[in-house]
Amino acid sequence: MYNDKTLTCADCGQQFVFTASEQDFYAQRGFTEPRRCPSCRASRKAARNSAGGGGYSSGGYGGGGGYSSVGYDRGPREMFTATCSNCGRDAQVPFRPTSGKPVYCSDCFRSMRGA
Repeated sequence: MYNDKTLTCADCGQQFVFTASEQDFYAQRGFTEPRRCPSCRASRKAARNSAGGGGYSSGGYGGGGGYSSVGYDRGPREMFTATCSNCGRDAQVPFRPTSGKPVYCSDCFRSMRGA
């Protein structure tokens, strides 16, 4: 079992409580304990999102972002252009296409998925 811990923020120097339930959450996901208080984590996240950063940062989350006491917002999704393997039209997909794997436009994907 975990006990609440008092940590000091690496940014503002304020102390904050790292609760037992947060410790359990971090441990289950393999995260290290936070280095920043919830307020500084939220500020960094907002700055990252407004700069169009997207993606994950290890700052304060210990290995892969996503959890914060203020919620989760991944920001705008990066899209990639590919040629549909079925109809040959240009398609926008939310992943980097790899050679050898088929990529479908949303219309072809929808019709194949519904079949």
